[in-house]
Amino acid sequence: MPVMQTATPYTASSLHPPPRAFQWTPPLQGRWTYQDYKRLPDNGMRYEVIEGELYMTPAPSTKHQRILLALVIRLSDYLKRHPLGELFFAPVDVRMGNLANPVQPDLLFIARDRLNIVKEDYIDGAPDLIAEALSPGSQSYDRRTKFNLYARAGVKEYWLIDPQSCVVEIYVLRGQAYAPLGDFNSDQLLRSEILPNLNLSAKELC
Repeated sequence: MPVMQTATPYTASSLHPPPRAFQWTPPLQGRWTYQDYKRLPDNGMRYEVIEGELYMTPAPSTKHQRILLALVIRLSDYLKRHPLGELFFAPVDVRMGNLANPVQPDLLFIARDRLNIVKEDYIDGAPDLIAEALSPGSQSYDRRTKFNLYARAGVKEYWLIDPQSCVVEIYVLRGQAYAPLGDFNSDQLLRSEILPNLNLSAKELC
């Protein structure tokens, strides 16, 4: 059994014992494919494959879920008034060429003229906007691993929502790297280049 990357502590035994019919040897780190990923057991963990490396995080907390639900509701209302594209939220597989097979962002938005990347079983390409709600065990993962991945893949805007401080950090792609658009807290209205005139404050989420 290979040692896997993880956003939070875990034990390798979390993949065991497999069912008797589950005759499969997991690949070494760096060699994971989407087909390998699809063979993983449904045990309540979230799995992601970044450049052939398997990452694993536990199910999100109830606070994380409340933030995501609030964000989905408010962005859905916004998109009814401004039909700019389509919203998706976890769990949904997002494949980004050789960079990710797949990742599962908390929330993502795809512009109307790019909806051809939405396939029946997964998203085939980089979304225009991704939002991740931070948790104590995933902060480094979201701020470093995914931060770099999303920039390299061409995600135009990346939101990081901190439930503890109720701050939403928004980054925009400038060339091949992210630049901060702003840190928004309390009554401040978020500013987005992808979703203009959003009229959403951080306190509405947490």
